[in-house]
This record gives sequence, C-alpha cells and structure tokens, in this order.
Amino acid sequence: MTQTVILRGPGQRQFAKQMIDAAPQDGVVRISEAARNNDQNARMWAMLSDVSRAKPEGRRHTPEVWKALFMHALGHETRFEMGLSGEPFPIGFRSSRLTVRQMADLITFIAEYGDRHGVRWTEPERADA
Repeated sequence: MTQTVILRGPGQRQFAKQMIDAAPQDGVVRISEAARNNDQNARMWAMLSDVSRAKPEGRRHTPEVWKALFMHALGHETRFEMGLSGEPFPIGFRSSRLTVRQMADLITFIAEYGDRHGVRWTEPERADA
C-alpha cells in the first residue's frame, strides 16, 4: 500500500505516526518538503519571458536559458552542452524538482535581478511567491 500524507496539522501527523506503526517489515518512509506548485511555475515562466524580452545588459537569451542561468546562480546544478549547430544549450536542471521554498527563492532572485535591470513585469506582484 502506498499512501501520501501532507503534514498540515496535528491530525495528519497523528495519522502518519499510525501508518508507521502499522507498516510492514522493511517498509519505506520518505518525508520531504512539498514540491513547487503550479502558480509558482507559471509566475516563474512569466518572469523569465519578461527578462528575455528586456535583454538586460544586452543579453539575448531565451526564457529557458535565463532559467538555467538563474538556477546556476543560486547553486543548482546546471550544465551546458554543445548543440549540433555548435551553439551551447543548458541541460541537467529541472525546476520541477525544486521545493516550494527553493522555487520562492528562485522567483525572488529573478525579481531582484529584473528590478536592478529595469525589467517591466507583466505578471502582477503576489504575496504567495
């Protein structure tokens, strides 16, 4: 049996403890932070598109390359490979693996960079980043 429990309050924590007590021998328990959510993902892509259109410091990158650059700047593993046409392209990064907190940090970093470089945001400011 596989069960996911989101630990939002005492009731869910108690239920998780009961499941551990009832788990079979050699059962596996994994506790992790929640993964980034769809609203964060949509906001990130809107911001990356805004940065791409603004071309800060004369940099002309696609939103995908900007994503790799920002993730690399925050210490997330990013690698660039040489494409078949001889141009580098980013691999080895996945924002879908970020936690809610890591995604919030990435969005904040993009916002700070964009604000310093005069990016006009098309996505309204939201408090739940």
